[in-house]
Amino acid sequence: MENSIHLEIQRPGKPPVTQKVDPGIYPVGSDDGSRIVLPGPEVSSRHAILFLSAKECWIEDLSSRTGSYVGNKKVEGRAALSFGQEINIGPYVIVIGSDNIAPAMKPAIEQPQPPLPPSFTLGLEQHESEVHVSAVPPKNQLRRSIKTQIHEELVKRLNLKRLTVNRIGEEDLRQQVLTTLRNIVSEVGTRLPQDVQADMLVKEIYDEAVGLGPLENLLSDPEITEIMVNGPDRVYVEKHGKIFLTGMTFLDDASVLAVIERIVSPIGRRIDESQPYVDARLKDGSRVNAIIHPLSLVGPCITIRKFSKVPFTDKDLVRFGSITPIMAEFSRACVILRKNIVISGGTGSGKTTLLNVFSNYLPTDERIVTIEDAAELRMTQDHVIRLEARPPNIEGKGAITIRDLVRNSLRMRPDRIVVGECRGGEALDMLQAMNTGHDGSLTTVHANSPRDVISRLETMVLMSGMDLPVRAIREQIAAAIHLIVHISRIADGTRKVVNISEVVGLEGDRITMQDLFKFEQTGIDSEGKVLGHFAPCGSAPTFADEFTRRGITLHPDMFNPRKWNQ
Repeated sequence: MENSIHLEIQRPGKPPVTQKVDPGIYPVGSDDGSRIVLPGPEVSSRHAILFLSAKECWIEDLSSRTGSYVGNKKVEGRAALSFGQEINIGPYVIVIGSDNIAPAMKPAIEQPQPPLPPSFTLGLEQHESEVHVSAVPPKNQLRRSIKTQIHEELVKRLNLKRLTVNRIGEEDLRQQVLTTLRNIVSEVGTRLPQDVQADMLVKEIYDEAVGLGPLENLLSDPEITEIMVNGPDRVYVEKHGKIFLTGMTFLDDASVLAVIERIVSPIGRRIDESQPYVDARLKDGSRVNAIIHPLSLVGPCITIRKFSKVPFTDKDLVRFGSITPIMAEFSRACVILRKNIVISGGTGSGKTTLLNVFSNYLPTDERIVTIEDAAELRMTQDHVIRLEARPPNIEGKGAITIRDLVRNSLRMRPDRIVVGECRGGEALDMLQAMNTGHDGSLTTVHANSPRDVISRLETMVLMSGMDLPVRAIREQIAAAIHLIVHISRIADGTRKVVNISEVVGLEGDRITMQDLFKFEQTGIDSEGKVLGHFAPCGSAPTFADEFTRRGITLHPDMFNPRKWNQ
């Protein structure tokens, strides 16, 4: 039977703490990532590693500020220990005892040992201002501590900033990081806990070093539509319209900030205390928002609106139940007929996805100009010019707004203009473009209903600074906008096109509209799924005869609610 091991920790002005412990590795430090927690400014957060077994014991100092001492001799690297020998760390004295071994026993290892490769702190919840010894380290903190120290060793061996400055190729950089990580983990060898797989550990640290850390796996999951990072410890995702907390974490705030920097730097954006929030995009077009201290009190936050790696088509939307084949057919015909279309909806309702689907209805023989805050649209046509707004520089100058780009696009001989989102004074320029020969343009607007779109457009035109009477603004809207397609995220989390409405004209001071198609909800089933069906509203658009003149054939019962077949 193996002898049990006891630790006695002597504290200044307090009775000693004695605890029976199992053989193993015991990181010592002042933070909650240690298994032996010694609070106080004289103890480094990761101060030393203590190895205990019935056959041998040793301590390794982790380049701490105040050092570790055995027998009044400072520990350099790793030093062997005897049972009963005193270890001095800051104001604390640690004595290792055993049931059947005399305290004066000679050390099992007399010769100095080479220092360990990365030393591991195997996290533990700290009791405030109290010495604490953990027999079993919590799993999540253990893994995080191991990753932290291997990452630190990677930084020591491979200066990533220097390699970046030297313009090393991206593929060469990734290969050097991967090779170095494998070497470090190989050196650690059997000292890794049994439930920590070396290959998985390498991948996680590799992702954090040159990728987007824990987000890499989430980004590759096709079922996830939104990723929400609320500081380093809480990562949420949206799946099938519902939000779930994942078990993934970052090492610390600095790791989240590093991921934000990797996202924003390639597209010329910046984030710091003077500009503590930013909008950006990933390579696949996914939309990113980041906000940091001092505005965020929970740590750096990232919100990623994921886009499918393969852009959705109308067939995908039909499969999801977001739209019907007949509604998609009508929308396609309206785009070909050069009708100006506004896609409206709330935040996260799917406006940009629907805009991307509609944009791909545009003919391939026309010149298309897209204008966005962060380039997200993915067009399949060849003749596309993509314009992206620019934020101000560190001096607050040099900003290029959506409105500036809309004005400039009019000089670029566009056949179609696609604006990612109207949210300000650019609405006036967009309406004027639609009224002066740029028919068939597309844009999105935040709104709660088709009728609300009109009010929102009026407000945004007033934001342009032009002192226009309301009557003139409404005349512009009535003449420019032909269709409003409203998409909504409904109670069960699914997205549906709930209205397709036509802007008919202006009667008096009121813009008149008529619904062409709508989603009618009939109830909710036992699983919370919304029940309902799509249906035409019985009215044909006022421009229905233009389809015939253009040679576009539509479903004969498209607008007849009695004969309409979903």
